[in-house]
Amino acid sequence: MKKSSKVVCTLLAIFTSFSLLATDLKVGDQAPDFKLQATNGDYYQLSDYKGKQAVVLAWYPMANTRGCTIECKSLVEKGHLIREYNASYFMASVDPLDKNRAFAKKTGADFPMLSDPTKETAQAYDVLNIMRMASRVTFYISKEGKILKIDEDITPKTAAEDIAKNLQFLKVALSK
Repeated sequence: MKKSSKVVCTLLAIFTSFSLLATDLKVGDQAPDFKLQATNGDYYQLSDYKGKQAVVLAWYPMANTRGCTIECKSLVEKGHLIREYNASYFMASVDPLDKNRAFAKKTGADFPMLSDPTKETAQAYDVLNIMRMASRVTFYISKEGKILKIDEDITPKTAAEDIAKNLQFLKVALSK
């Protein structure tokens, strides 16, 4: 990789990790409802999981970038660790649906990847950064719809293992 490409990638990583404003959401708050279309064509709405399952909503900056590809592949390769819990998990970005579909196909994603091209849901979750992309932040939401954890310290390579550890720590029930 050329030195100039490395500099651009480093700057992009720095800028995408900072939100425009600090989040107003905190642990214990009701998570904002959303209804977003996924790469499989279905729509997913947070309120549909209320009383049934916890939800993990992992925001990522942009499809087909290095860190996002590594994170997605972690969820593909080690997703079985997350599926041990009574939780649904999604990756979400502000990318258009077609871009996310191509990304899902390229990475072999076997879970829904949500698209928020209007950026309304990203704004509700306070994850838009100065480049108007989502910052890499993962929300853990109880089956009652309350925010259990907001994780801003994501390691893409171990994302699946880290999500499973967090679900265990948060005492999310095991799948039946």
